[in-house]
Amino acid sequence: MQFSRALRALPVVFWLGPAAPDASLAAQARYRITTDGAWFFQEAGGKRLARLARGAQVAGGDARGDWLAVTLEGWIFATSVGPTPRAGFDLAVTRTPEENLRSAPAGALVGKLPQGFLLTKVNDGDADHWVHVTRTGWVQQGDVEAVAQVASSRAAGTDPDTSPASPDPSHVESARRTVLYRAPEGAPTGTLAPSAPLRVLGRSGDWTRVEIDGWVRSGDLQAAPAGVLVGVSAAELRAEPQRYVGQVLRWTLQFIAVQKADELRPDIPNGATYLLARGPLPERGFVYVVVPDAKRAPLDALTPLATVQVTARVRAGRTRFLGNPVLDLMSLETLP
Repeated sequence: MQFSRALRALPVVFWLGPAAPDASLAAQARYRITTDGAWFFQEAGGKRLARLARGAQVAGGDARGDWLAVTLEGWIFATSVGPTPRAGFDLAVTRTPEENLRSAPAGALVGKLPQGFLLTKVNDGDADHWVHVTRTGWVQQGDVEAVAQVASSRAAGTDPDTSPASPDPSHVESARRTVLYRAPEGAPTGTLAPSAPLRVLGRSGDWTRVEIDGWVRSGDLQAAPAGVLVGVSAAELRAEPQRYVGQVLRWTLQFIAVQKADELRPDIPNGATYLLARGPLPERGFVYVVVPDAKRAPLDALTPLATVQVTARVRAGRTRFLGNPVLDLMSLETLP
């Protein structure tokens, strides 16, 4: 049985002070960003620095009126940062106009950092093509909510050995023998035994995207391209459109036609060339792939219903009127 590589949608962690990332955060209060695009500030009431994604978590921090002090932590492309002479910082974002910060290498979007954004490198051993970084700042308290935690035995007046822990909604198990699908309404890809441990990565209507922990033979695996997300469905983009904006995907699509954008496609530049396609296969919904002038030559060889593999950056998780994803083409390959 083959499984698509699951996107590790781990929450971003924030903390205060110069302590290392493995410092104990359990004793600190935890909060979750509730406003998509919430601002990360240099000082309380000061300069706006970056936008954060909804769902990121913060740990600890001093409260000052309507403000909460936090430290942003995540991973960024090594080629998108460079050294800086600014005291107290190691790196600055060099990509124009901004670069994504992720919760893990090729992980979920945490925030968008503009060019010049200063960072401190975490010396814990970088992953290939990625750098682990932090930055201290502030968020508004109205953009966060407290994350419920199990009360201590002393506060609750109960015996910790007998008090049941609150269930974690992100960790579930299959209730029965369950069919695993590559995408909602897509083709089956395998079967899960009863009580298989699963981790919830996202939800869309009657469907839940899960990650399964298991073992396969190393010879049956191949590495995904660095910085490219694989196994992400169009249903996930429609369910959480802002989460994937700016991320690079690799999708297999069914080509339908080459078209020109007009005022009825406000999510695509007027007059731009785009591919009308279905997918990612086996999903049957429509996808719009904007083609830059420099990449139009291969379009002449495409025939309707041809299967193509595209690497593209997400422009919009869903269009304003029809709810279809919009991608910016980076590369295209016709498949047999």
